[in-house]
Amino acid sequence: MILPLLLVGAVGGLLSGMFGVGGGFIMVPLLMWLANMDQRRAAATSLLAVVPIAAVSAIGYGIQGEIDLSAALIVAGGALVGAPIGTWLLRRLPLGWLLWLFIAGMLVVAVRLVLVAPERGAEVEFSTGVLFGYLLLGLVMGTASGMFGIGGGVIAVPVLMTVFGMGDLLARGTSLVALIPAAILSSSINLKAGMLSVRDAAIVAAPALPASIAGVWLAFLIPPSVGGILFAALLLALAAQLAFRDLRKRRAAR
Repeated sequence: MILPLLLVGAVGGLLSGMFGVGGGFIMVPLLMWLANMDQRRAAATSLLAVVPIAAVSAIGYGIQGEIDLSAALIVAGGALVGAPIGTWLLRRLPLGWLLWLFIAGMLVVAVRLVLVAPERGAEVEFSTGVLFGYLLLGLVMGTASGMFGIGGGVIAVPVLMTVFGMGDLLARGTSLVALIPAAILSSSINLKAGMLSVRDAAIVAAPALPASIAGVWLAFLIPPSVGGILFAALLLALAAQLAFRDLRKRRAAR
């Protein structure tokens, strides 16, 4: 059981550093596949592991000046409101609905990354509209964080780039800072509800921390257009794999 958790953490940490998404978007399906966790347990375990992973990755981006702290704090405020909503939905929605909502979310993100070429170095001019936009983004991000254990960065990064026009590296660093408070809040709720194992999350996080440092280095090395395509391809592959497994399980149940 320990080896699959270590493998999940290493992969999640690397991709967290590369794409600024916390790593939960890859760790949840891998925990379901390699560690035989159900959707709820995988989401809760991933979300707790995301906290230290995101913190270490954010430091890497912050050293290079690729964090908009004001934007991160505003988005985090909205996420703190959304996180309890997401954890409430996690305990009440059927697992089948959770899985297919997760698949749909990955497909939407993949399409956006292919259609919209990321930029590097662009900043956002602050306004009242941007303020409310950040808050709304945080609300959606926090809800997704609580439901799917993904930290919410997989939503925040493409939205910050394509809707707000933020540069790709700045969006990643900002997203990592913004997702940490909601991940902590959701994890505390999940812990009280008995939905996660701190030991499993710690095992996942251990190899993820050094891997995330390597991921940040790769993020600055890989051109933004190539990084976007790689991210989209990975999401499509994961969505296809999860859909295939669920359909096969439904046929076997019949």
